[in-house]
Amino acid sequence: MSAQIGIIAAFALYLLVMLGIGVYFSNKSEDLSDYVLGGRGIGKWVTSLSAQASDMSGWLLMGLPGLAYASGFGEAFWLAVGLSAGTYLNWKLVAQRLRVYTQMANDSLTISDFFENRFEDNTHLLRIISSIFIVIFFTLYVSSGFIAGGKLFNTVFGIQYEYAILIGGGVLVFYTFLGGFFAVSWSDMIQGFVMLFAAIAVPAYALINMGGISAASERIAAISPTLFSITKDIAGNNLSAIAVISSLAWGLGYFGMPHILVRFMGIDSADNIKDARKIAMVWVIISLASAMFIGVIGRAYSGAAPLAGTDSEKIFMVMVQSLFVTFLAGIMLSAILAAIMSTADSQLLVAASSISEDFYKAIFKKEAGQKELVWAGRAAVIIISIVAYSISLNPNSSVFKVVSFAWAGLGATFGPIIIMALFWRRTTGKGALAGVLAGGITVLVWKNLSSLGGIFTLYEIVPAFILSMAAIIIVSLLDEEPSKEITDLFDKVQQEM
Repeated sequence: MSAQIGIIAAFALYLLVMLGIGVYFSNKSEDLSDYVLGGRGIGKWVTSLSAQASDMSGWLLMGLPGLAYASGFGEAFWLAVGLSAGTYLNWKLVAQRLRVYTQMANDSLTISDFFENRFEDNTHLLRIISSIFIVIFFTLYVSSGFIAGGKLFNTVFGIQYEYAILIGGGVLVFYTFLGGFFAVSWSDMIQGFVMLFAAIAVPAYALINMGGISAASERIAAISPTLFSITKDIAGNNLSAIAVISSLAWGLGYFGMPHILVRFMGIDSADNIKDARKIAMVWVIISLASAMFIGVIGRAYSGAAPLAGTDSEKIFMVMVQSLFVTFLAGIMLSAILAAIMSTADSQLLVAASSISEDFYKAIFKKEAGQKELVWAGRAAVIIISIVAYSISLNPNSSVFKVVSFAWAGLGATFGPIIIMALFWRRTTGKGALAGVLAGGITVLVWKNLSSLGGIFTLYEIVPAFILSMAAIIIVSLLDEEPSKEITDLFDKVQQEM
C-alpha cells in the first residue's frame, strides 16, 4: 500500500484540478449558448488542443498501443496515417466554413440545430433524427471511456471493476454538469498537455531502460522481424487490402464528429482557425507516433510473457508501473484518465446539449428560459452517464472495438451531410435526411454482418459513408430546388470565405 501512496496523491491532485475547473466555470454558464458553446469565445490554443484531446480518448494510450502491441506496427501505422490526414482536412475544409455558417444560420448552437436552420426544415424531422443518432452513438462512445477508466483503476489499485468505473466517471460527470463548454474546453487543453507528455516520456524512458535503440532493436527482432513492418503483421502475414483501406478510412470519421465540430463553432474568431490548425497537427502527429511506439516498444520491454486478448490494452499501465517511482507513475497514469475524460466530457456535453436544445426546447417546451435549458442539459448529463455505465459493466469489453463502432456511426451519419451542407448549394433538406438515415442505418446493419467475413470485414464506415453521400445527392436532385432564402444564405457564406 505504501508504494501506492504517491500514485494516489498524483491522482488526487489531478482530480482536484479537474473538479476545481468545473466549480470555477459553473458561474460562467448563464445561458445555453455559454453552456453548450462557450458563447463562441474560446481562443485558438484552447480550441485546438481541446479538439484534439477530445478526439483521442482513452483509445490513444490504450486502444492504439494495444493494437500495435498485439498486431505489430503495420495496421496501427495506416490507421495513424488516416487519422492524421482526416484531422488536417477537417481543419482545412470544414472548420472556418462551419464557424461562419453556424453563426449566420440563426446562431445555431448544435449540429442538429444547424441542419434545421441550414435547410429550413419546419418538420423538425432532420433535427430529431440527427439527435437520436447523436445520443445513441455518443452513449456508446462515453461507455468506452468508462471501460477504459474501469481498467485503469482496476489494474493500478485492484479496485473491483464495477466500482472503478464510478470513480473516474463521477468526477467527469461533476465538472461537465457544472461548467459546461468552458469547463470541458479548458480541462481538455490541460489534459492534452498531460497526454502528450506521457505519450512521449514512457516509450523514451523504456528505450533508455532497455539499453538504447540497438538493444531494443535486438529484442524486437527476436520477437518478430516484421514487428516494425508497415506491410506485414507480427506473424509475417501480408496486410490485406481490406485491412489497409479499413485503417485509412478512420480519417473519414472526422467530418462527422459533433464533439470536434462544436470546437470549430465555439472558437472566438474564424480568423484564428489557421493558427489553431497548425497547433492541432503538431499535437496529433507526435501523439499518434508516440502511441504506436508505446505498443511496439512495450512488446519488447514486456519480454517473454506477452499480454493476451484485451489485456494488450494495458501495456501503457504495465510499463508505467515498472519504469517510474510512485508519484511520477501517478502523473503518467493520470494521462490515461486525462485521455478518457477529455473525450467523454465533450461527448456527454454534446449529447446533453442535443437533448436540451433539440428535444426539450424544440419539441416539448419551446418557451423554456435559458436557466431551465441549462438545467435540462445537466439532467441529460446524468441520464446519459447512467446508461453508459450500464453498457460498460463487462470488464472484457475492448476499448478499441467500442470506439471503432461509435466512430463509424458518427462519422458516416454526419460526415457526408456536413460536407454537402457546407459545399453543395443544391443540397436539400430531404436529401440531408436521407443521408443521415442511410449512414446511420448502414453502420448498424454492416456491423452485424461482419461475422459473415469477406467484404463485410471492411470497416463499416466505408460503405456507410459512400451510401450516405449517394443518398444525399440522389434525393436532392430528385427533390425541388432549395428556396431562394436558403441559396442566398449559402452564397453569403461563400462570400465570407
